Amino acid sequence: MAKKTSNPIQSLKIPRVIIISCKICAFISSKLVTKYTARLFTTPIKHKVPKRELEMDRKSAQHTIHIPKINKDIVVYEFGKSNRKILLVHGWSGRGTQLFKIADELLRNGYSTVSFDAPAHGKSKGKTTIMSDFIESILEIDKIYGPFEIAIGHSLGGMSVLNAIKDGLKVDKAVVIGSGDIVQDILDDFISKLELKPKISELLREHFENKYQTVMDNYSAYRAAAKIKVPVLVIHDNDDPEVAVKAGIHIHKHLENGSLFLTDKLGHRKILGNQIVIKKILDFIKSS
Repeated sequence: MAKKTSNPIQSLKIPRVIIISCKICAFISSKLVTKYTARLFTTPIKHKVPKRELEMDRKSAQHTIHIPKINKDIVVYEFGKSNRKILLVHGWSGRGTQLFKIADELLRNGYSTVSFDAPAHGKSKGKTTIMSDFIESILEIDKIYGPFEIAIGHSLGGMSVLNAIKDGLKVDKAVVIGSGDIVQDILDDFISKLELKPKISELLREHFENKYQTVMDNYSAYRAAAKIKVPVLVIHDNDDPEVAVKAGIHIHKHLENGSLFLTDKLGHRKILGNQIVIKKILDFIKSS
């Protein structure tokens, strides 16, 4: 019988101890469980860099830059030397080297890439972060390292790329892979995995809206997509257990100039290294 970790389409499991802790907090008070889940939601897991990513890690020029709008420092990776630059954006609990197979192929085709460890990810300092930190990081990187011909984002990175374009990032094209879509759906799924009552999801959204003085749905990917004019390739796996395929389909539906490419049995992460997917990205980038 195969190990659970070998299955590319298996959803990441939340440790039972955290689920129990949430239930205890919920029993005590809704305010306590809301604060606790908010902390969990904004705390990524820092994974050790896998061996397969070490070559990109070693060959990249790495710099720490400051993002003034969020007052945080991040680590940036410059991979390759070319004036034809592509921005790569990892997802939640990811790293700047996570899209290494895509970066390798882009390098072979005459492009260089710039990626980064988002706040509280990889080599960047901090313990908590939110999507607006990803977006501000993208916009600041564009000022320092841009302009970029293309932006490619995975998962939360896909949502962040779309929002960054909406907020002023200038690229010729964009690619989003396994991107989340509606913020409330993401909160609902998170609370469901913690085995808490659905009402906690509403309380969590209200908590973030009060804390950051914003409307969370403004960050939903489909809303950004509706304002984007440049060509966008949406890639999603039909069997993605982390982000349902309906997210990619819904984003594509709201794009003025969008293409949709659906895969099977690649899940949420293996899709990043699939040669058919990478060829599709290259064909899209090179098309007129």
